[in-house]
Amino acid sequence: MKESLSDTHILSYFLKGDKAVEEKVKIYLNLHGRITISNLTYYEILSGLEYKEAYKQIQKFEQFMQKCTILNLTFTSLKISAKTFGDLKRKGITIGTADLLITGIAIEHQLQLITNNEPIQGLEIDNWKKEL
Repeated sequence: MKESLSDTHILSYFLKGDKAVEEKVKIYLNLHGRITISNLTYYEILSGLEYKEAYKQIQKFEQFMQKCTILNLTFTSLKISAKTFGDLKRKGITIGTADLLITGIAIEHQLQLITNNEPIQGLEIDNWKKEL
């Protein structure tokens, strides 16, 4: 398994107890020691849990965060995301802003993106949602 950045969908599946994703997280942690996510993923997960007032899940999430490294948006990742947006828009492809920003972070750090979303040209992905 390559060093990777996990997106919000994959982390959500993990927190909901998806067996395929749990197994991939376990394998990844054994190889790399930590899961890497973006600050956007942290926000998206926490804001969703806060909205639901899911306090036990928030506690589980915060405990899991001790095994994570958080990468932040930078001017470089923002430029990459903006270029990706333009390239995709010219092709008639639209994806969510958070997904574009997470893509920019992955590309900047030369990380594979772990996602259940459609692939983006120039970005290596893996889908931990798929069964082993």
